[in-house]
Amino acid sequence: MVRQALQQIELDNLYLSVDDPAFSRLPLAPELIGRVFIQSTQTPTTEQLALNWERARLQVERTGASFVLVLDEIQKVPGWSEAVKGLWDDDRAREYPLHVVILGSAPLLLQTGLSESLAGRFETIRVAHWSFPEMYQAFGLDLDEYLYFGGYPGAASLLRDEGRWRDYVQQSLVQPNIERDILAMTRVDKPALLKQLFELGTDYSGQVLSYNKMLGQLQGAGNTTTLARYLDLLTSAGLLTGLSNHSNQAHRSRGSSPKLNVLNTALMTAGSGYSFDEARADRTFWGRVVESAVGAHLCNTAASDIDIRYWRNKQHEVDFVLQRGRRVVAVEVKSGPQRRSTSGMAEFEKQYHPVSSLVVGADGIPLNEFLSEPAEHWFEGS
Repeated sequence: MVRQALQQIELDNLYLSVDDPAFSRLPLAPELIGRVFIQSTQTPTTEQLALNWERARLQVERTGASFVLVLDEIQKVPGWSEAVKGLWDDDRAREYPLHVVILGSAPLLLQTGLSESLAGRFETIRVAHWSFPEMYQAFGLDLDEYLYFGGYPGAASLLRDEGRWRDYVQQSLVQPNIERDILAMTRVDKPALLKQLFELGTDYSGQVLSYNKMLGQLQGAGNTTTLARYLDLLTSAGLLTGLSNHSNQAHRSRGSSPKLNVLNTALMTAGSGYSFDEARADRTFWGRVVESAVGAHLCNTAASDIDIRYWRNKQHEVDFVLQRGRRVVAVEVKSGPQRRSTSGMAEFEKQYHPVSSLVVGADGIPLNEFLSEPAEHWFEGS
């Protein structure tokens, strides 16, 4: 995405990945002698980061024009955030017209560095899982294929070989995500428990499951506080989230049983044991896939000021609730031919007066249309 953006602007630029040998083995330009000392190492260093930053500064000095420096996989440089802070502040003091884009594939580690050292110096551009329109336009996936195979563009070439696709999702995406993005950068006392929780979440995606019930199904589960923290880590890594029960009282919402929802439906189908055709044939399972796809889409496209929740009060239930300030939108998903009771929506409208009440699927907004609009769209005109 960034490379495409660079092609569409007129500014000179330098794109460097920390993984690229060129990052650490660049020849020292004569202009840099005496300005930067660099030592060759296997692990990328802040000194090497400074050298590449100086290359961009030299271009600015030569031309006097604005310049874009892109640093990919920045989290692999130990101490990167403090180094970037010093370099960036120096640029501002010297009035360099240098624009810097920092990329990283470990969201937890990247966000930690930003919040610890770079407060007030950055704007976050979050890149979530690919949406249905993106997968359709890029790879021609129809709606059912998107629901089953999810929004992983790297797996698109394997869709005709489901065994390879399944292995790719589980071994090349899920396992490295947990090992690299969570366990390698934050304290997790029970890594096996975190992995079990993820597997449980994929099995129960689209369902409300209390922490006490989770404790009964997980080995060495410890306590509910541990589970809640691990679920937050899985959410930050873009894997699995737990939605709160909607309430006007914040403490009740925070203390509610979570509704588990994968953030990419491939995470629940790849480990389900179902082939594409078998998944569609099991209407109960397919209904959960559809509901999980709606939940994932809302979570992935929601702006920072929109909360995604569910609502349950005794026998009444609404699948998803979107809240922005004082305004709420109710969303009910109907994925099968059977007609579900509308009493939940009616009771919710009576208690909370939503600005919109949406039915997605049968007799409502077509699923493909709903998955083509971001969460904030449903507040427009309200």
